[in-house]
Amino acid sequence: MSNIQTLSQRASRWQVAAICLALAAITFAVFGQTLHHEFVSFDDSLYVYENATVTSGLSMHGLVWVFTHADCFLYHPLTMLSLMADDQLYGLHAGGYHFTNVLLHTASVILLFLILRQMTGALWRSAFVAAVFAVHPLRAESVAWVAERKDVLSAFFFMLTLGAYVHYVRNPKSLTRYLMVAAAFVLALLSKPTVVTLPFVLLLLDCWPLQRTESLRRLILEKIPLLALAAGACVMTVLAAGKEVAADAYTSMPSRIGNALVSYAVYLRQIVWPEGLAPFYPRPEKGYPVWTITLSFLVLALITGGVLAIRRKRPWLLTGWLWYLGMLTPMIGLVQVGEFAHADRMTYLPQIGICLALTWLVAEWRVNQVALELLMTGVLAVLMVSTRKQTAYWKNSETLWNRALASTTGNYVAHYGLGVAFLRQGRTDESISQYQMAVAIKPDYAEAYNNLGEALDRTGNVDEAITQFQKAVEIQPDYATAHYNLGIALREKGRVDEAIAHFKQALQIDPNYAAAHGNLGIALLNSGRVDEAIAHFKEVLRINPGRAQAHNNLGNAFLQKGNVEEAITQYRDALQINPADARVKNNLAWLLATCPQASLRDGNMALELATQANTATGAEDPVILHTLAAAFAEAGRFSEAVEIAQLALRVAEVQSNTVLAAQLQSELKLYKTGSPYHSPVLAH
Repeated sequence: MSNIQTLSQRASRWQVAAICLALAAITFAVFGQTLHHEFVSFDDSLYVYENATVTSGLSMHGLVWVFTHADCFLYHPLTMLSLMADDQLYGLHAGGYHFTNVLLHTASVILLFLILRQMTGALWRSAFVAAVFAVHPLRAESVAWVAERKDVLSAFFFMLTLGAYVHYVRNPKSLTRYLMVAAAFVLALLSKPTVVTLPFVLLLLDCWPLQRTESLRRLILEKIPLLALAAGACVMTVLAAGKEVAADAYTSMPSRIGNALVSYAVYLRQIVWPEGLAPFYPRPEKGYPVWTITLSFLVLALITGGVLAIRRKRPWLLTGWLWYLGMLTPMIGLVQVGEFAHADRMTYLPQIGICLALTWLVAEWRVNQVALELLMTGVLAVLMVSTRKQTAYWKNSETLWNRALASTTGNYVAHYGLGVAFLRQGRTDESISQYQMAVAIKPDYAEAYNNLGEALDRTGNVDEAITQFQKAVEIQPDYATAHYNLGIALREKGRVDEAIAHFKQALQIDPNYAAAHGNLGIALLNSGRVDEAIAHFKEVLRINPGRAQAHNNLGNAFLQKGNVEEAITQYRDALQINPADARVKNNLAWLLATCPQASLRDGNMALELATQANTATGAEDPVILHTLAAAFAEAGRFSEAVEIAQLALRVAEVQSNTVLAAQLQSELKLYKTGSPYHSPVLAH
């Protein structure tokens, strides 16, 4: 008998292993294509390629930052750390970030299967629920979108929490096991705080399938520490969301309740018929019609009443339905961050409840087993084909937003996203057209006005760009980026004092806006306010120690102040960070060749740096040729100094650079007499 049991256990283990491999295979079959996808113009810049903290890779500074600051209107430090780790591994190769997303999703799928099997003992039902979770079209947004790393990471820790809880239930007196549950829950909250409803899910699982016999009061008390953790995450979320939550306060509560009821119904329809999916669904301008809200309420009420009526006979229906309703609560729109009506990504974990309920219900059907297996296989095949198609729309911004425009109406975000994509591709006129369509639909769209200004600025239409930036700050006075861009445009027009005022305004809104500190420093330096400029360049380096340009700017400022030694130090620091920067090499070479202080000059090093800079710029830049001539002279190679200076002079004259031409003529006289040039004027 024991031998038979051993063989049965081995066979069961092989079945489980085979199912795990099959789940991994179908997940990669659907989402493996994302390894060749690009970043998209939908928060990927905010989360990755324009996020200085992320693109600096893993560092102690970054570690402290993510745990002490909210990023992207959420407090999710583990998500940001995972993106920083990806940057460390892959740089800005988007495929690497997608690979991590797919791995995390695959791990969650396998964990879901193993945990459901442990709780229910139902092998194939658990496998089917996990398979649908793996390859449903609604998963495309969470898995194929890099910025939704928070979904797949929090889901992974959500599954670990469920697994730890099942382990704890076997010995509920074990403090160690309970602490494992709490620790996994904390990691889930630090990845995405919307998993705050997890204690409620555990309570549902207590009823079915765990069928714990303890009193309800004891089961609730057991969840109190977890609820306290959830409450803390809620507070952090509201603080992090800040103005985004405040903006939603302008939508009336009846309107938000109506939108929530319709969203619940829409998600149900999408689970069964996932067609016309889009990354952004605009809210109806006048809200949903009363009949739509009423019908949605009736559908939800009828389902709720039905599952309550048969809860004793079919408890899985109540567990699955309340899992769906409960897990959507933080994301349903009663308190909403953003202007979307609903979003596919919101169904990532809640949909498991519906799939669980339906799978156990269908398994009760008295039909031929082969027919049932064919039905389930057919469902999975259709889902895989549909999801592969949906995932393909995420390959780049253009395909994503064109699909959104085909699937929705009045989608100002889709026009804006296309505008961003076109601008990055250099298709400026098309970008301008898309931004104009966005503001035509939504006249108070500050971000679109700001980007329209950027596009117009690229065409040389600075005056119109200024007008658009001004509209953006009128609509949203605390829009730091618009103030910054307005400052840049005003500086281009020579209105330096106004530019300085807007840079300062940007910094009042966001004191850690490194680019605003840098450009304010440049404007102050050009205005002769050297000490103030130095202070702002130092702020850039405090915020982002790896910013080579800030060291270069600081070097220029120290040079203007007459502190040659510190200027040389800053240029060298800049080259340590970016050894290929020809401009910094030129600046350092000029000082090493022409500095009046003999102790600071180094002709050979100056010659090496100037030669590298000249090669990098194709020997066509008269300023760098000027430096190279001075370096040859300092190194005692006067014939070459004369030759290069004459070449620099010809190029300067062709470019009508009369100031440089006059300086070269003066220096040529020195080189012809065998004397190097040592500059009384240090700036170059």
